[in-house]
Amino acid sequence: MALELGDRFARRNLIDESSDIFFCTWPEIFSILRGEWNGMGLKSLVEDRIATHKANEKLIPPDLIQGDKVTHSQPAIIPAGNYLEGVGAAAGKATGTARLINHPGEGNKLQPGEVLVTPSTDPGWTPLFLKACAVIMETGGYISHGAIIAREYGIPTVINVPGVMKVIQDGQIVTVDGDEGRVILQ
Repeated sequence: MALELGDRFARRNLIDESSDIFFCTWPEIFSILRGEWNGMGLKSLVEDRIATHKANEKLIPPDLIQGDKVTHSQPAIIPAGNYLEGVGAAAGKATGTARLINHPGEGNKLQPGEVLVTPSTDPGWTPLFLKACAVIMETGGYISHGAIIAREYGIPTVINVPGVMKVIQDGQIVTVDGDEGRVILQ
């Protein structure tokens, strides 16, 4: 229904494309449908909201929010042995090309047999686990979504590696050691 309204609003040149309807509020939509507002300025509001949304997507979420206190993790530190430490969430070892994926919508970048490197996961990421030979996550615990799916699928996984998205380069060869909770950089 929303996309149909988006199509109609786009045909009336109130928004640029039908999916822009998701950046409109219900009161805005209903006021246009009831004829209380002609929709002038809606396109500008939507453009501002899209820009804000894109800026917010680049923010790094805090590890902990407790009252007014926000805690961010420290960047990953590479020990002398050229590896990163984390928590081994799924046993095994695998070596492959690291593919940094920030959102499951970027999943087409991940090729079969590559290492999925991500900030965190939720059920929307599950199809990517079928392609990955290993997984590295910046956050997460032993019972987080990514850890559970990795164990179910038998994919070596290291989680809770703060700053890994900044340390590992896209295309770099890495070894994921889920037994020791290490990511070996090559």
